[in-house]
Parts: sequence; C-alpha cells; structure tokens
Amino acid sequence: MHTPGISITRRLRQTPFSKKVFGAGVTNFTVYNHMLLPTVFKSIEDDYHHLKSAVQVWDVSCERQVEIVGRDAKKLVNLLTPRDLHNLSLDKCFYAPITNISGGIINDPVIVKVEEDRYWISIADSDVLLWVSGIATGLSLEVKIFEPDVSILGIQGPLSNDLMKRVFGMDFENIKLFSIVKVPFKDTSFIAARSGYSKQGGFEIYVEGSIYAEDLWDTFFEAGKPLDVAAGCPNGIERVEAGLLSYGNDMTIENNPIECGLEKFCSPLSEKSYIGDKVLRKIMKTGPDKIIKSIEISGKPVPLCMEPWPLYFKDKKIGQITSAAFSPNFQTNVSLGMVSIEYCNEGSDINVRTPDGTRSAKIHEKSFI
Repeated sequence: MHTPGISITRRLRQTPFSKKVFGAGVTNFTVYNHMLLPTVFKSIEDDYHHLKSAVQVWDVSCERQVEIVGRDAKKLVNLLTPRDLHNLSLDKCFYAPITNISGGIINDPVIVKVEEDRYWISIADSDVLLWVSGIATGLSLEVKIFEPDVSILGIQGPLSNDLMKRVFGMDFENIKLFSIVKVPFKDTSFIAARSGYSKQGGFEIYVEGSIYAEDLWDTFFEAGKPLDVAAGCPNGIERVEAGLLSYGNDMTIENNPIECGLEKFCSPLSEKSYIGDKVLRKIMKTGPDKIIKSIEISGKPVPLCMEPWPLYFKDKKIGQITSAAFSPNFQTNVSLGMVSIEYCNEGSDINVRTPDGTRSAKIHEKSFI
C-alpha cells in the first residue's frame, strides 16, 4: 500500500541536524512535536539489520526540552508525575509519565536535573510546555518555563560505546541505564545519558547550542568510519520487538500508567502528592481493567497498522492492536496491544482482525527482546 509523503515547508520545524540528515539520504519523515523526525533511510528492514549490528547516529531533536527553572521548579516537577523524584540527582535521569487530574497520560518524558532548581523535561509527542505553563500560572509558582536551545543526538547500536569513546576519549562501558555523564566537545560540554528509543544500547546527547550541531555530527561520522557508522532513526520493527511504547499510538491521554504497564514508575499508595494521585491510587489498589501486552500474530507479514485492529476471544471483543510489524529475526509478526485483563495470560489464544483477514494470535508475557 502506497503511503503519502510529507510536504516540507517552513511551517514544519527543521532541526540543527536537518541538512546532515538530508545529505545522509533520508527517504521518509514523520512529524513529532511540530518537527521533522526521520523514519527511514535505506529501508525499514535494512535500517533494522544495521541498527542491530553496528552503530547509528539519530537526529531526535524532536524530543524537545521543556525547561523549568526557579525557586519553585522542584515543587512543580514533582506535581507533574506519579514517579518519586527524591533520588533524582545530577548524575541520573528518570523516565517519568506525566498525568492529568483523571490519571490520563499527558506525556511520558525523561526528566533531567540540570542544576539545583533547573530541570529539562525531554518530551514525547504532545504540548507539555503549554500544560506546565498553565499549572505554574494557576498556582502562582516562581518559575520560568520555556524551550531551551537543546537538541538531542542519539547514538544507538551495539557499537555505541566504541563510537562514544572515539569521539569523547572516555570509557563508557560501565555507565548504567539512565545515568548521566558530561562529555567534552570543543569549548563546551554536553549532558550525555545512557538512554534511547531502542534496546540495542546507546546514548542520547543533549546538544546545548545549535551552533555545535553540524560539527558534532561530522565528528561522529569521521570517527565512526571503521565501525560502519550510518545515519539512522527509531526503527518501527525493533521498537515493537522491544515493547517500547509510542505515545499517541499505543497509549494516549485516555490511558493511565497502570494499564500501560508503567506502575513501577508510580509512587506507592501512601507517598507523594501529584496531579491525578487519587485516581491512580485507586487503580493501583483495585487493579486495571486492561493492560498493554506483546502479541504474536500468525501468517504472512502483516500490513502497516494505520488504525487499531480489534482483538477477539471467540466472538467477544477484548482489546486492540496498535502497533505491528514483521520481525526478520524472529520470523513472525510482532505487535503491541491493549487487552482486557481477564484474557491477558501468556499463551492465550485470540484472534486479530487485520485489513487482510482474521489471524490467530498469542499473548507473550514479556517483549520479544
């Protein structure tokens, strides 16, 4: 099925790396936080195999930062999320869902504590800046809230440690997931976090100052020649294999963190006040009605999942598939979907109605990778 392209105009924000991305041969984009996000370079499968074997440089500047700075910054950040942030320090970053008064997920960002009373919220695809500004205004908090000149460059793949060492002259092997280090570049330094939207290992570099972007890109490609470095992007096949959720796709503001499998990022019942706490504590106590699961779908490669596919047990609708792809490594169709809690046991035999017919499917307890 042919999918339409995107008309790139000045209204769509390009990034400090866009010229380099165009030069690297990008073939497809999507729009994310009003910015261009590359989705394909050679092909989805070629990009997939390269990501799993070498190292890629990703322009993920669309993960915009919302900066909160000022005397009430800590108070405001703590109100935004169910996650307990008391251990958030300058050498860590936290994945932390942001919720509304009904417990619905507004965004699922990574929060970075840049300095005391200064935070960056590295957001998924929704207008968090407006939400946070509204809360600060309503509570008359002493903070400044704005989008700083920070753009993320991702280094992803099994050879990412080697490439980072070649560029920054440091050993990255023992840096744990969601840990932060400062990396030197020219006359400045950047925050680098062990994080990224893949399970192949890697880093996200918070490039503060657009003037450094193209030089940093070139430095990675020059240093990475012996490692078969290539331009890349979040890969639709690999992220479904890994069970990585896509906000706006697998979960929306209609969903809460508990049914999205994010309960471990929510404070215990007796601790911390935050927006949506009453609703979420009730759900944590009683349990969710549905939950996101990894699901295997039988048959030939599935088509592109452009709208939810209904899931059935016999004639009863029990959920929906929101992301699906054929996995070259597992030689099967992998997917993510929300399933009624009473039918989500591992191995449950269900059916999914795809655009090209009904397929049998099986629920997995864990992601494929």
